[in-house]
Amino acid sequence: MRNWTKFLAGLAAGGFVLSATAALADEIRVGITMRMVSENGQKYGQMVMDEIGLINEAGGINGHQIKATLMNDECKSDKGVANANKLIFQEKVHLLIGSTCSSVSLPIVDVTAKAQVPQIIPHSTNAQITQKGSAWVFRVPVSGRFYAGVNAKYVGENIGKKIAYICAADAASQNDCDAMQAQMKSQHGTDPAYVAQVQEKEVDFRTHMQKIKSAGVDGIMVAALAETMSRALIQSYEAGIGSDVRRIGSSSASNAPVPKISGDAVKGVFYAAAYSNADTRPIAKLFNQMVKDRYGIHAPDHDFSQAYDLIRIVEIALNNSDLKLTNSSLAADRTAIRDAIANVKNYQGLASGPISFCADATPQCRDGNKTPVLIAYKKGGEEFETEVLARVSMPEDFGL
Repeated sequence: MRNWTKFLAGLAAGGFVLSATAALADEIRVGITMRMVSENGQKYGQMVMDEIGLINEAGGINGHQIKATLMNDECKSDKGVANANKLIFQEKVHLLIGSTCSSVSLPIVDVTAKAQVPQIIPHSTNAQITQKGSAWVFRVPVSGRFYAGVNAKYVGENIGKKIAYICAADAASQNDCDAMQAQMKSQHGTDPAYVAQVQEKEVDFRTHMQKIKSAGVDGIMVAALAETMSRALIQSYEAGIGSDVRRIGSSSASNAPVPKISGDAVKGVFYAAAYSNADTRPIAKLFNQMVKDRYGIHAPDHDFSQAYDLIRIVEIALNNSDLKLTNSSLAADRTAIRDAIANVKNYQGLASGPISFCADATPQCRDGNKTPVLIAYKKGGEEFETEVLARVSMPEDFGL
């Protein structure tokens, strides 16, 4: 596993190489809060811990070991905030990683801003996260504001303008749904043909699907987490809505449980994400194989790639931070790490475009990845297959 990580890290950082040192000094404390209620969620967390462990085995950061604490927030905002408070005020972490769910990351932004602790986000896409104006937050994944623009352009030009929406209640899905509707209006002058607001973990979509079928739509957008999205996709076919009506997924359509649960119902579904396992770059092929060997995953979704890219970015930033790591230097060390992350420029990793940050507390500076990938499922089930439809780099102020 060490060889995999060293080689991939070298590719990702454009020649950045881990350096081992003999002496070990005080620890760099990193707190992590993520949604780990599914098998994939647990493996995202394990990947982060494994990568930190490999950094430590290689000598750490300028001779310092990283002490990582991983907590499960279950995609619940109250648990996420409690985790953040514990990590910040009891564990006294220098850096907070999290969360997976936008509904958890959003309130944590207020906690880290008040405590002045750098926070770097591995998965959450809700555009409001970086619009809060915090000087302490950074986002590795693509913001939903970019996803919406790419999706709407493709839909309007290739599918049609009469679109129905199934919108689940979690923050990321609501943001994706609202942003898509706004972009369809802005780019094509069309209003939704049908909108259903549903609860996350909704089990019965039959009434909605019958109404959508009667409306004669060109496409259906399903914005929900994996299990809910899969149920909706399956029931859309059970309602007699044919494959000529294209299904559009929110960014969570990239999560591996969607094709596994949906089976044939996922074929033709397309979505915007940050990474495709169909990527043919050498670094992507190596990463896919590493994840398969290490975690038994047939094809990693973009949450695996984003977790990996995040650790590489953190590694670079920590190596570039002048840390004292004493009790009295905690505030200064936190500031140094924040400033070092802000100075990461043109990181080339698994993401399809470069990731860059800057110092201003604005979405333009803190939404690091501006290149969504438009991806479609060719096949569902355990051995699912995808294809890349397009890669589009967006202007930094798009959607603001």
